[in-house]
Amino acid sequence: MIYNLLYPLFSDVGIFNVFRYITFRSVWALLTALLITIVVGPAFIRLLKRIKFGQEIHEDVSAHMHKAGTPTMGGLLMGFGVLVAVFMWADLTNVYIWLALLVFVGFGAIGFMDDWLKVVKKHNKGLSAKAKFGLQILVAGAAMYLLIQQPAYDTHLAFPFFKGLRPDLGWFYLPFAVLVVVGSSNGVNLTDGLDGLAIGPSIVAAGCFAIFVYVTGHVAIAKYLQITYVAGMGEVTVFCGALVGAGLGFLWYNAYPAQVFMGDVGSLSIGSSLGFVAVLCKNELMLVIVGGLFVVETLSVILQVGYFKFTGGKRIFRMAPLHHHFELKGIPESKIITRFWILSILLGMMALSTLKLR
Repeated sequence: MIYNLLYPLFSDVGIFNVFRYITFRSVWALLTALLITIVVGPAFIRLLKRIKFGQEIHEDVSAHMHKAGTPTMGGLLMGFGVLVAVFMWADLTNVYIWLALLVFVGFGAIGFMDDWLKVVKKHNKGLSAKAKFGLQILVAGAAMYLLIQQPAYDTHLAFPFFKGLRPDLGWFYLPFAVLVVVGSSNGVNLTDGLDGLAIGPSIVAAGCFAIFVYVTGHVAIAKYLQITYVAGMGEVTVFCGALVGAGLGFLWYNAYPAQVFMGDVGSLSIGSSLGFVAVLCKNELMLVIVGGLFVVETLSVILQVGYFKFTGGKRIFRMAPLHHHFELKGIPESKIITRFWILSILLGMMALSTLKLR
């Protein structure tokens, strides 16, 4: 909004020309979202306590029983920070910004319904798996359909390390991209089991994709790096900056020992946004590296369930997702979280290194 209001005036007031720079507005989107979440955080947490939006702890995770009643649905705080920052600093005539917000808000709404049923209605399982996946596919499918209609966007699939390999998936690209978005959302959701465990890698991933979308939308840099150029994509850097800022602000209160949990409203909105941004900047497969921690956590659940059914009751891990396995081995929660953060940073650096390896 600030961009749309002030930038057109730069011919009369030269200083307003600074708003044309995506990097400038992305940094200020980050700072705005960070400031909002930190300032509003204490009052928001008190409100959650007053209306008794407390987390219920599953009996299988006995070590977490002391966390019962900790306010949840903190993803609403992040969502507020992201939306205000994006509306302030992004070019609201850019279609990719609106598509990113569609996914962010749509998946956040699904997560909110799930949390509401669990916390307020005391429906322990929340939305049924069928209903949750159905709604996720619906939102992701709508966003992907609208994306494919954009003239500047194509349905080619880029492969990291192989610049000449770009097969055109045609309409098969739509279900593939939906799978990426839905898978990413649930990967973050599964990782959200310890204080700050999910938000830390999410911040790293959002920061990496901020760089990816910026170079994808910059014709000169894209040409130099031999990556797919998508006109107008650079504006999504502002959205990624807002995600990073809101994530850092939320981590201020979610760090061990957590004062608030993000809930499904947070994990689904953030995870889906990371997946959708990966699709936007034609780095769908790169998400496996950038979000490698989420992939491992998801695979640990799939392997555990599959092996349990195949062997009639045996387990690979003491408990899944993987972070609970390490907990049951006696590793302190804070150490697990820190090590997972380190791994996510290393994966992010590895992903960024591929920009030149094409």
